Amino acid sequence: MRYALICIDKPNALQTRVENRAAHLEHIQTSGVVEQAGPFIDAAGQMCGSLVILTVDTRAEAQAWVDADPYGHAGLFQSVMIQEWKRVIG
Repeated sequence: MRYALICIDKPNALQTRVENRAAHLEHIQTSGVVEQAGPFIDAAGQMCGSLVILTVDTRAEAQAWVDADPYGHAGLFQSVMIQEWKRVIG
């Protein structure tokens, strides 16, 4: 199954994102379950959230991935939505 993680940064949290980005990217690489990922960009051209597509068997596994993400540990996100997602195109 695929799950989309829709993560919205807290206001004025760009520095937190930048400081934890390397660890977040390592988590993506080492977990082996990330199919696609990238930041949302605001009107000023700055990163302001994340979209991550996971391929895991259960929602609990998606939640465990979120719980282990260094961005979450750093308190970057205002909200995280985990939604089962079906790829139709691409």
